[in-house]
Amino acid sequence: MAALIQARAAARRLASSLLLAGGLAGGAWGAEVTEPAADPRLLVEQALAFEHGEGVPRDPEHAAELYCDAVRLGSAEAMYNLGWMYANGRGVTRDDAYAATLFEMAIVKGHPGAEKGRRLAGEYTGAVPECLKPATARTAFAFSSTRENWDTQKYLASLPERKKRVVELITTLAPRFSIEPRLALAIATTESNFDSSAVSPKSAMGVMQLIPETASRFNVKDSFDPVENIKGGLAYLRWLLAYYRGNVALAVAGYNAGEGAVDRYKGVPPYKETQNYVRRILAFFPRTEHPFDAGIAAASPALQALGR
Repeated sequence: MAALIQARAAARRLASSLLLAGGLAGGAWGAEVTEPAADPRLLVEQALAFEHGEGVPRDPEHAAELYCDAVRLGSAEAMYNLGWMYANGRGVTRDDAYAATLFEMAIVKGHPGAEKGRRLAGEYTGAVPECLKPATARTAFAFSSTRENWDTQKYLASLPERKKRVVELITTLAPRFSIEPRLALAIATTESNFDSSAVSPKSAMGVMQLIPETASRFNVKDSFDPVENIKGGLAYLRWLLAYYRGNVALAVAGYNAGEGAVDRYKGVPPYKETQNYVRRILAFFPRTEHPFDAGIAAASPALQALGR
């Protein structure tokens, strides 16, 4: 009994220290962060998607990273789910000691199912996964090394309250799709001005203005749900960046006019709307290249014609 009390006290201290270092300091331990703190519920949602391959390619390793981020922000659900990943060796090397710590933390935070996992994981030792140790301090977003130094907090302050939540969703979700938040914001503000109920004459809907075909292609069930819509738009943008091998102008032209038009004209189509669209995006995101994942899509045949 005394050992159990000591374990609970240690887990409580660990959970509290993580929340102070992670949540209140803005994400990673000791990292200077200019972006708004991530929402742990969104991180857990993303982690679940990658863990089970729901709407995105299955990637349990990335799921574990996202759960770690959410654990640092005090999420009991993330503690519980990451505990089972360590208990079962899914996406991480099996480690019952890590699992026991995570389940114990989840119990302290009031998770209703953590007691069962705690019993199965064995003795509590206080062992902590590497991703939760201060020595592995990371920036809150994977793309911080390439992001320009701009003040998102100031940008948020300039917006009406009803749009701030949408911007926070975009800046939280964009790095999970390997998209620079500033590029994602440029697309969203140009497409809908952050209006989740926007509908265009061409039946494009929501924040990222998805037409029904694109929504279906990227598994968006409700285009007026901001989270679903933003994730669908980011998935499409990620695909376009891979297809055009990081060429921002071609990718955003494809977002506006469709990749078929870009391929047909072997460059930005000569449509006034699309050309103005590309200029506006590049004014907000003044870079010609963006990192991309070549495994997501084969290169566009237009690139060969352009000598790229």
